[in-house]
Amino acid sequence: MKYCLALFALLMGTSPTFAATPAEEVDLEAIVQAHIIPRYETLLERAEALEQTAKNACGTNQGQVRDAYHTAFDAWIAVSHLRFGPSEQDDRAFALAFWPDSKGFTPKTLHRLLKGDDPALKSLEDFRHVSIAGRGFYALDFLLYDKRFVETPARHYCDLAKLITADITHNVEAILADWQTDYATRITEPGNDIYRDKAEAVQQIYTALKTGLEFTAQTRLGRPMGSFKKPRPRRAEAWRSGRSLRNVQMAIESTRELAMILSDGDADIDGRFANALKLAEDLNDPTFSTVATIQGRIRVEALQVAITQILEYLDVYLAQKLGIGAGFNSLDGD
Repeated sequence: MKYCLALFALLMGTSPTFAATPAEEVDLEAIVQAHIIPRYETLLERAEALEQTAKNACGTNQGQVRDAYHTAFDAWIAVSHLRFGPSEQDDRAFALAFWPDSKGFTPKTLHRLLKGDDPALKSLEDFRHVSIAGRGFYALDFLLYDKRFVETPARHYCDLAKLITADITHNVEAILADWQTDYATRITEPGNDIYRDKAEAVQQIYTALKTGLEFTAQTRLGRPMGSFKKPRPRRAEAWRSGRSLRNVQMAIESTRELAMILSDGDADIDGRFANALKLAEDLNDPTFSTVATIQGRIRVEALQVAITQILEYLDVYLAQKLGIGAGFNSLDGD
């Protein structure tokens, strides 16, 4: 009972006074031009800076490489909820962000690449055929922060770091180019082979919003929480680099912006996001290490419940007001 009361005390409730626009009135152009494309442009700019920093500083100034990594990773989290269209083409998003990795494929792949003169290290074209487990931000997280790779760097350590960063840039370039040359028009001007009408386009955006929130609640928070008897803090996202809570906060902020555009600035929705961000800020636990304690778990679970309540509110009020379905939950595997 005390556990439930403590959890309840951390949650905020607001009564719905909703004023959303129907699907036909949703400003898809604003979503694309103010939310999606600028975020990919920022990601490309930071990916290019990371690639250049790796070329210039790997092996001589790892602090610079790590700083550039964090700046670029922030920009990835800001688009990580946009898992449709160009990001899914050729498994680009998976190549940028292969996580969770429950079977430990990433360190195994990195060890194999560094073990000898792997032909995949000869060029970017060769490297792009490597398993997605050895590519992207989470592979770089291991390479820059895991003691198995950092304490005694292998001979090809910097070769691999440079290829991973170049591959990140290549994939982001492709995603942004597809948005700018074709996909933006397809989603803002429906009546094509992807979106038959505006309701389908709005449904896609709504599903991306929901899936992003679900991933944060179920995976970014759920994995380190584990069970009450067996918490799993070392399953937190990017815990080696101390990014676990930071990623959650940035993901909430990014989905909040999308929700505000989609709901035409609904105050009740904004208040619920603000509550979740306050709970995240109050955690003061960068890697969710405190889930191993009762009080720590209560606080993380309160945040998870707050995000779940946002999802429920969106389904009950926003989806109905927009006249669309509640949205496919890609995390269910249905």
